[in-house]
Amino acid sequence: MEKSEGKVLEEKLLNNKKSGWERITDKEKENIFKFSDEYIWFLNRSKTEREFVKTAVDILEKNGFRDVNSVDNIKTGDKVYFSNRGKSLYIAVIGAKKLEEGLNLVGAHIDSPRLDLKPNALYEDTEFAYFNTHYYGGIKKYQWTAIPLSIHGVIVKSNGEKIDVNIGEDEEDPIFTITDLLPHLAKDQLQKKLNDGIEGEDLNLLIGNMPINYPEVKEKVKLNVLKILNEKYGITEADFLSSELELVPAFNAKSLGFDRSMIAGYGHDDKVCAYTALRAILEAQNIEKTSVCILSDKEEVGSMGNTGMESQTFDYFISELLNKSGENRPNLLNKVFCNSSMLSADVGVSYDPIYGAVSDRTNCAYSSYGISFDKYTGSRGKAGGSDANAEFIAKLRGILEKHGIQYQIAELGKVDVGGGGTIAYILANKGVEVIDCGVPVLSMHSPYEVASKYDIYSAYKTYKIFYEEA
Repeated sequence: MEKSEGKVLEEKLLNNKKSGWERITDKEKENIFKFSDEYIWFLNRSKTEREFVKTAVDILEKNGFRDVNSVDNIKTGDKVYFSNRGKSLYIAVIGAKKLEEGLNLVGAHIDSPRLDLKPNALYEDTEFAYFNTHYYGGIKKYQWTAIPLSIHGVIVKSNGEKIDVNIGEDEEDPIFTITDLLPHLAKDQLQKKLNDGIEGEDLNLLIGNMPINYPEVKEKVKLNVLKILNEKYGITEADFLSSELELVPAFNAKSLGFDRSMIAGYGHDDKVCAYTALRAILEAQNIEKTSVCILSDKEEVGSMGNTGMESQTFDYFISELLNKSGENRPNLLNKVFCNSSMLSADVGVSYDPIYGAVSDRTNCAYSSYGISFDKYTGSRGKAGGSDANAEFIAKLRGILEKHGIQYQIAELGKVDVGGGGTIAYILANKGVEVIDCGVPVLSMHSPYEVASKYDIYSAYKTYKIFYEEA
């Protein structure tokens, strides 16, 4: 049947949106599901930034990447990485063009909202032993009560011995939890604002209830816990002073829905973008401009510290590339950045019809409609964010449309409702062309976030083609 003139004009001029699942072949669906299974495997082994770096370095070395500190010279085709204190990671594939012509950067972060133990964490109250916590990043505190939690991290003794801790993930491990008040006695609690229903100081992890059998000991349950930990790890209470222990959900990421079209898991923000960026640089081919994958720490608390993007450590890594390629000269680093472009790979907000009032439906991202670009971040009047230039967006559109990669451009909620930030502004301040783009998620910053498998694969394809052709 011949299309009407109006229909032809509509198809020509309107930006008609359509679910990605309606556009793909059975073979493409098979690739998406296979990739998603591999992501689930990785995510379940990389719930913290330290675990992410460890797993990623193992994969990098199996794929021919070398620690940049172990090489004296680099040339076209070389693959190197730099681990920043085991908590952030920079990866580079050296392209055919000189470094001074610029870099293709994809930057994600590998920290996620969680609970951290306080330095003096262990205490006993009414024959219960607890760990005292301090929440990390923007969380809804009530979401972290009455769920199974595991303990991950390191304890470093005063003699320098480092002990890795991971309790609660194995089927034989105990788990831990933060108790909540039963509804029968919660009349006053339920009258409070949602944000105040659980106080930060009440997020205390329940870890024991059995007293040690020494009548002369005052805190019998606490001592019994310490005895167990001493037997397993050889530590004392003082060793918690030099530890980094994080509480994360003990449940694993899994496929979601009867159709298995989504993944529910802890840490999609931002490990879903970090993993796809990592996979993309592993598999990118025929790289012209040197490609760099940034996997940063501390984004959820402002990117401060020597493992966050505000640190000069990333500049040091690029300077090392310049030194070892024989290109370096005074002020060249600034030129490199000004000639570079970047995808700030951070998750976006997927439209949720249950909470649709906070979104502008014409300017929001939808699950399974492809990777989401945010031209600007920040809050309300774009404050504190980065705003990409139209010329850069047009270039990216051209690349994606050439390769048939579906994308969408969105905002983070209605103008006066809220907003957020990423690492984009930090690189933009160095002169890099930057735009935020990532996977839209539901339930962001909760213990169990949701992402579309189609969008995850779309992010991987986007980052890969950006490394190759930007």
